[in-house]
Amino acid sequence: MRRAIELAARGLGSTSPNPVVGCVITGPAGTVVGEGWHERAGGPHAEVHALRAAGEAARGGTAYVTLEPCNHTGRTGPCARALIQAGITRVVYAVPDPDPQASGGAATLRAAGVDTSAGLLQEEAEAGNAAWLTSVRLGRPHVTWKYAATLDGRSAAADGSSRWITSAESRADVHRLRAESDAVLVGGGTLRADDPHLAVRGVEGATQPLRIALDTRATVLPTARILDDTAPTLLVVGEDADTRHLPGVALLRLPLHDGRIGVHDLLAHLNLRGVRSVLLEGGPTLAGAFLEAGAVDRVIGYIAPALLGAGPAALADAGIKNISGALRLDITQALRVGPDLRITAVPATATVPATATKEH
Repeated sequence: MRRAIELAARGLGSTSPNPVVGCVITGPAGTVVGEGWHERAGGPHAEVHALRAAGEAARGGTAYVTLEPCNHTGRTGPCARALIQAGITRVVYAVPDPDPQASGGAATLRAAGVDTSAGLLQEEAEAGNAAWLTSVRLGRPHVTWKYAATLDGRSAAADGSSRWITSAESRADVHRLRAESDAVLVGGGTLRADDPHLAVRGVEGATQPLRIALDTRATVLPTARILDDTAPTLLVVGEDADTRHLPGVALLRLPLHDGRIGVHDLLAHLNLRGVRSVLLEGGPTLAGAFLEAGAVDRVIGYIAPALLGAGPAALADAGIKNISGALRLDITQALRVGPDLRITAVPATATVPATATKEH
């Protein structure tokens, strides 16, 4: 099952709006005879890929799947029936699927005499599917806030310069994060100050994420790098913004609240567009707004062994007025990346949704 979870992760960034799913098939003797994962939305599911790889060796074998095999025909056929037809005699899955349309796979398998059980490494499988599960549970994409800072918490020097705080190794790692995300998001301040490109570079076979910029008054220039054709772009503007100088640019117009676009308004619209994961790469003000809205599910900080002493902090006002209101985090990983330290943390109160539905 752990191998199936590893395989599922290969689909990150390319399966939305579907979940990532992995499958490993062992023959009657217990040796692995087939592996597969859901590679892209609309394509064969993990079980189908694994069965094709196994061929006749699957007969009498066991299938380990990270999500309960589906039981209906959408853009692809029902995986439960495919497993039965292939002669699989035992199915072990990690996460049950309660979707009325797709669920019932376990019951179908049991009715056909297949030994079926659930819950093996469920917590690990849910963590690997956190983006999709967040969408199902909360009706919004999973948000990761990524930032780079010095050891004393500065995101730029006093004169505003910030290239480069962290190492080339850390910057390459960020491209991997982009490749695993459905969308990359920045605010108007970053758009004007840095003219970011936000596309993925150096990751073979990567699906380019949707580049999103919040620019309430549509002040971006037509020559901005984010508007090139390297990757799709969505410009989020206020309802009354003048966008006549941006012909052909994809726009999302949203109402303003005190001159700002509502975080949850934006995320709800993105969820409807099939965006299941967002990498927040904006500056300290945008990060503060998302944190104040309770819309940050994971924090990844790249900490450089350097000191500045002055300059903007990595995080601006997040609505926290007293130490008792501090957002406490649980560190889930700390790694050296080149000379830097990459810390991954989640809100201490966060729980990975335990129920899910499977889209097709």
